[in-house]
Amino acid sequence: MADIRIVREHDLGLEQARKLARRWAEVAGKKLEMECTFEEGKTHDVVRFQRPGAKGELEVRKDRFLLHARLGLLLGVFRARIESEIVQNLDELLEHQDPLHAFEQGLARHDAKRAARHAKPHAEAHKPAKPVAKPAAKAGVHKPK
Repeated sequence: MADIRIVREHDLGLEQARKLARRWAEVAGKKLEMECTFEEGKTHDVVRFQRPGAKGELEVRKDRFLLHARLGLLLGVFRARIESEIVQNLDELLEHQDPLHAFEQGLARHDAKRAARHAKPHAEAHKPAKPVAKPAAKAGVHKPK
């Protein structure tokens, strides 16, 4: 098992951090096929998530996010890449004045890129097939006997 632990401080306050975490849980559920539960508390919330090969929790506080994830054997091979992408994405979001809005914009860009990638092969598959040229008949004169 490979562990990922990330702590990021923020100045969102609990309500804004909660909204961002809830939205992340919704998206993770749909796009990453994760089962997510959200436990709301007075001083902090906890998002628990799991899917085959990964499980963990995100603690949501008024001034920080604490992520702990455990990766199974197959995903553990990619731990460094997964961790760096989480850190990069979270840091980019927290740089914005409105991280929730930035999250939605990022999702829209990601979906647009994905749609464009999948549209090209799909369009090629539906072009009419080019006719196959028939071999030319041998030239010559046929003489009856």
